[in-house]
Amino acid sequence: MFLQKDNLNAAIEAVTEGSIIGIPTETVYGLGVDPYSEEAVKNLFNIKERDDSKPVSLLVPSYDSVNKLNIITDIPEVVDLYWPGPLTVVVETSEKFVDGVGTKSPNTIGIRVPDNELAIELLNITGPLAVTSANLTGQKEAKNHQEAEEIFKDSVKHYIEGEAVHGNGSTVVDLREPGGEILREGPLKWPPSYC
Repeated sequence: MFLQKDNLNAAIEAVTEGSIIGIPTETVYGLGVDPYSEEAVKNLFNIKERDDSKPVSLLVPSYDSVNKLNIITDIPEVVDLYWPGPLTVVVETSEKFVDGVGTKSPNTIGIRVPDNELAIELLNITGPLAVTSANLTGQKEAKNHQEAEEIFKDSVKHYIEGEAVHGNGSTVVDLREPGGEILREGPLKWPPSYC
């Protein structure tokens, strides 16, 4: 338990100072930064060699925590049945994130609650994090902290230990469309009966 606390404290400190951290989720191992830090988000795109036209989404600690993000789109309670879990919902928001986090005009963001206790404990302290898969663009995603560290080495300030269960991305559903439009198939099947 002491080691876990040290692990989280190091990650919290890294996020606070604007650095990139490695964060485990159940889908793939991720890289996370403060979504309000322009420099941190820019560095995240740079180390991934990611096109800045491909926005990153948010990880949040709970369904209720979404209320703090000035979301305009209604997020139905059915989403709470699948969180924590491999479901990313795309919604409209009036929250002002830096460029690269979500899209502008319209102002949209993808949001997910990861099914990983360490990640949720971290997010409860840091607040939402802008997170993307730990890989160079177009290459295979890292499944754990060791694989991520092999790719990014010291470019990432701290790697939280952990391993993905699914090994592929989440199901992505656009809730701005009636009934929710599936943008990416993933481990979770969006219920066809929902409307």
